[in-house]
Amino acid sequence: MKYIFSLSSCISRIFAVIIFCTSCTLAQQQKQWVSYAGGEGPGKGKHIVLISGDEEYRSEEALPMLGKILARKYGFNCTVLFAVDPKTGHINVETLDNIPGLENLQTADLMVIFTRFRELPDEQMKYIDEYIRKGKPVIGLRTATHAFFYKKNPNNQYAKYSFNSKIKGWEDGFGRKILGETWINHHGKHGSEGTRGLINGIIQDKKNPILNGVADIWGPTDVYTVRQLSGDAQVLVYGQSTHGLSPDSSVNLKKSVMPVAWTKSYKGENGTTGRVFATTMGASIDLKSEDLRRLLINASLWCVGLESKIPEKADVDVIGDYNPTMFGYNLFKNGVFPSTYQLK
Repeated sequence: MKYIFSLSSCISRIFAVIIFCTSCTLAQQQKQWVSYAGGEGPGKGKHIVLISGDEEYRSEEALPMLGKILARKYGFNCTVLFAVDPKTGHINVETLDNIPGLENLQTADLMVIFTRFRELPDEQMKYIDEYIRKGKPVIGLRTATHAFFYKKNPNNQYAKYSFNSKIKGWEDGFGRKILGETWINHHGKHGSEGTRGLINGIIQDKKNPILNGVADIWGPTDVYTVRQLSGDAQVLVYGQSTHGLSPDSSVNLKKSVMPVAWTKSYKGENGTTGRVFATTMGASIDLKSEDLRRLLINASLWCVGLESKIPEKADVDVIGDYNPTMFGYNLFKNGVFPSTYQLK
């Protein structure tokens, strides 16, 4: 009996090893990002890299949808990156230290970033740093104001990107330095107040073509607190908190308005000026708003110098199905490979 038990244990262990090795092989075989080839359009020949990786607002759903529109309708070649569990190859938004494919930034004309508190290894982070040092265009969505957090290695060479950086010249990190603001707090009541975009009636850069065709923005995510924006930021859209999480919710007049979308610029090491567009909106469920999608498509064209090609009312109909998950922790879809988002 002792011999049989030992043999059984050995066989079980062998099978466990085989299953583990098979899983690792399958994970390695799965491509860890998706690419959408651009068709005809103003962005033909240009490359956009869209970087997802947040635990709450479903950037892993939002960015593939935007990438498909930018590729199919506007001609951009688009590459969408994800936070990936290296053991399984599945998208796992709670994996804070792995976004494969960042080397694609070497050929990017625009970086769209929607990450939160990431602490990437040097061999990945170096591509973001190289891109920024070149002074190239950036779009930041929602939690990109606090895209990085060097908690484990506060003395890392890239710790200046951390949202709470105290490094001279990089105070408050990537968010403040590049986008215009870092994480402060929730101005609206998180989970019970949404954001109404105030397009008209407040002094802003109304002539900016990024606002072409943009008239009605509402999303269920709340307004973020924004102090005085850094650098040469110009507000395009202010936001006001709403009583409730439906598009017809009334605005909360007791709360002040906050910038929710703006443009800015920054200088690369060689003196190149990089165009920046940032918004504190952009959760996957926010992007059910047609005009919010339009704002982001317009901004993409503007960032790469194609503002003259921005239509009066850009076509932003989604391609295929888009059924975004409500924001919240532990709500991301398990067992999903990046290839799930590949265009059929």
